[in-house]
Amino acid sequence: MTRLGIIHYTNVAPLLHTLEDELIGQEVAWVRDVPTGINAALLDGRVDIANISAFEFIQHAPSLRALPDFSISVLGAVYSVNLFHTVPWSELEGKTIAVTTHSATSVKLLETLLRLDGINATLERTDGVALEELLSLYPAVLLIGDAALSEWYRVCGPISETTQMFRLPNQGHLANNQAVTVTDLAMSWYEHTGLPFVFAVWATPANHAPPLELVLGMRRARRTGIGHLAEIAARDAARLNLPERIVQHYLWNFRYHLEPPDRAGLKRFAQAVLPERAEQLTFWDV
Repeated sequence: MTRLGIIHYTNVAPLLHTLEDELIGQEVAWVRDVPTGINAALLDGRVDIANISAFEFIQHAPSLRALPDFSISVLGAVYSVNLFHTVPWSELEGKTIAVTTHSATSVKLLETLLRLDGINATLERTDGVALEELLSLYPAVLLIGDAALSEWYRVCGPISETTQMFRLPNQGHLANNQAVTVTDLAMSWYEHTGLPFVFAVWATPANHAPPLELVLGMRRARRTGIGHLAEIAARDAARLNLPERIVQHYLWNFRYHLEPPDRAGLKRFAQAVLPERAEQLTFWDV
């Protein structure tokens, strides 16, 4: 029995769309949770293979090994890892920023970007509070995942069908008419490095090779999912109460492989957050 850890955000949907069908006949147990939960499950042995956040993979590089061709990456904007702020980015010096408890990778990315810009700020973990309330207490709030995508659209939308998608707005207002800027952290990473940002990889314990049939099923599911982005976007748009074209644009922005530019971005991130681990990242040959 292979225990498979799954993070169920919209950006993973193309990989999961037909995965259960592709794995019929294989002995697989499904474990679903937020990123921090899946990270912990892989590290303490409750799952055998998981979609694990990049920082956890880097941090535990000596004991983990990644599949060679799977990631959740973007080259440019991601739309779902956002800093919402009511003061300019440059004025966050000395301020306290509220950050999510669901993803260490996004927090480490924010720390890295602030450091690259010479900004010293305090990050304070908080969760489960509405964006308006958080922004009444903090000058900036980091959100990730479906909540970040929905809040970005709520703040910056509605977006006309004539809007060029690469010029989507990053400024808007809350319900109380307070002005908010949305800084997309993946875009900021690209502007600093020219590289993709890898948010997650699929990994196993370094001494526990993934079953070949499982990996082949995952690859088949990925091919099918990427070929059905419109169908997946329509389903998730209804759940998120967003226009289908916005969710489809969001999904086709992702890189679901782990090609040389993605590996270069992953290594650059490792050099920024844990330099001693940058040369210890390993990948299965399957």
